Amino acid sequence: MPQEHTYRQFDTDLENMRARVLQMGGLVEQQIAQAIEALINADFILAEKVVNNDHQVNALEVGIDEDCAQIIARRQPTASDLRMVMTVVKTITDLERIGDEAAKVARMVKEIHHSGRMMQPKFNQIQYMSEIVLDMLHRALDGFARLDVSNAAHIARQDIDVDEEYHLVLRNLITYMMEDPRTISTFIDIMFVAKAIERMGDHAKNMSEYVVYMVKGKDVRHTTVEEIEREAMR
Repeated sequence: MPQEHTYRQFDTDLENMRARVLQMGGLVEQQIAQAIEALINADFILAEKVVNNDHQVNALEVGIDEDCAQIIARRQPTASDLRMVMTVVKTITDLERIGDEAAKVARMVKEIHHSGRMMQPKFNQIQYMSEIVLDMLHRALDGFARLDVSNAAHIARQDIDVDEEYHLVLRNLITYMMEDPRTISTFIDIMFVAKAIERMGDHAKNMSEYVVYMVKGKDVRHTTVEEIEREAMR
């Protein structure tokens, strides 16, 4: 009976840890959506809220990391349980970095809108990129929650789409700057926003690859989309 109780408590600890990761993921999704909304609508109050809420993401990372350290020290997990703990440690690092990028976008809102010359259509590509990234992140978190690797290859393909959109944004912005040098400062700031969103996509892709490792025991980092797809289908 004591051993059975220990196993039940261990399972509870793991589930609580996973729930906190999903809580952190939900907060990060909200940070991205609000940062982009603030950018599009020149909402300085919302942008400030995103910056101020970044500490919540950081606090969750620290707390979950401590939970993982305690589980390793007290439970000495092996096999799939150890893979789960390792996945959590890596996942919260990427989530924290996505949160940092969202806060970076929010900080750029005042700089970009300061001149008052920006027109809403200029943000269409930025918004489209962010929608892809939000879907990637949602799919990665869903895979983590359900121990499901079926979306891993799709997320990898979405990351390629985000990279292509990023380079298209750069080309367009360079064209605008050549046509009107007065916009150079503002458009450079928008380049930084586009780069931040592109980095968010990279981190979301990383998270989906960790899920494959957690479920299948196979490290698919730095492999092709086809290899990820084959591993997910096994």
